[in-house]
Amino acid sequence: MPLPLVSVVIDTYNQERFIEQAIVSVLEQGLSSGEMEVIVVDDGSVDQTPEIVRKFEPRVRLVRKTNGGQASAFNTGIGESTAEFVAFLDGDDWWAEGKVKSVLEAFQQNPGIAEVGHGYFEVLDDRPTGEMLVPQSTIFVDLSSVGAARTADPARMLLGASRLAVRRDVLRRLGPIPAELVYAADTPMFMFGLALGGALILDKALCYYRLHSPMSERDRGASRAHGQDYHARFVKNRDYELTKFLMQILPQRLSELGVGPEVITAFFESDRVELERFELQRDGGGRWRTFKAEVRAFQATYKDPTVGYKLFKYLIAALALILPPQRFYNLRQWYSQQSTMHRLRSLVGRAEPVVPASLFQRRPTNAPQN
Repeated sequence: MPLPLVSVVIDTYNQERFIEQAIVSVLEQGLSSGEMEVIVVDDGSVDQTPEIVRKFEPRVRLVRKTNGGQASAFNTGIGESTAEFVAFLDGDDWWAEGKVKSVLEAFQQNPGIAEVGHGYFEVLDDRPTGEMLVPQSTIFVDLSSVGAARTADPARMLLGASRLAVRRDVLRRLGPIPAELVYAADTPMFMFGLALGGALILDKALCYYRLHSPMSERDRGASRAHGQDYHARFVKNRDYELTKFLMQILPQRLSELGVGPEVITAFFESDRVELERFELQRDGGGRWRTFKAEVRAFQATYKDPTVGYKLFKYLIAALALILPPQRFYNLRQWYSQQSTMHRLRSLVGRAEPVVPASLFQRRPTNAPQN
């Protein structure tokens, strides 16, 4: 019996409100059961998720497992899949019409690429979509040079789970995704793909990415107990721990694939800066360390600054030598919200972003797609 063209892996946990919409969006892609297999990995749901999925059997295969997080769900789904290409979908997102055919065409027309991504529509809970995020035009990204790595860094947002399709050979070489990644488990997959052939990112919004209101009931209770900024601190600390873990394993893995040290440094520079900023805000630290972190961030973000612009930015950074880190970053946050200060900065000079701001664009959902 011939293998399907594509395997679809849907990971879900307690998503009874959304899982049917996700599955229907896959089944309406217009491919037969011989062309597309659909695997739903239920990561130990205790709501009605499995009962809803079973309504679609045998067209959809349900695999149930003990709760272990997104990495364990992906590992299970990849192990169950058989096609040359594996496309991923989170159980609370859904795909636009024509998504799978567009992805398969991209693979067929570009036999050397490792993965395909694309733009997406943003949805807040159940509210109508407001914006889509798309590249300016279809773009190829990889880790072949320092410049390519700097472009690939912001492109990550278009290679997340519900936007990501990967060749099986990349997944085979990656091996099991570390179980510690209870979320954001797509990161090792798309990073391996960037090193093993690169990614083509289509200039179309082909999925609906659901953002959830920031506080669950449990988080609201904790916020009342600990102060209104508790949730923000919790999320930042959780993301910090995840990023720190990824930074411990991914540079070494990319090095083993032949990616040069200068390319790895460029690709992870924004992560290192954000980790250091978080540590300085949370734990405090030396003023000189804060100053160096801000200078490094400026140098990694902008190129060809005018003398006036460079002087302005260095004067801002010099405040880090005067203020404790927490106060400096509070001031920096205030500054980022002041349009008057931005106009003043534009008067004293200019600098070009290393990655043009127009390369990845937010557009209203009614804006035409290329």
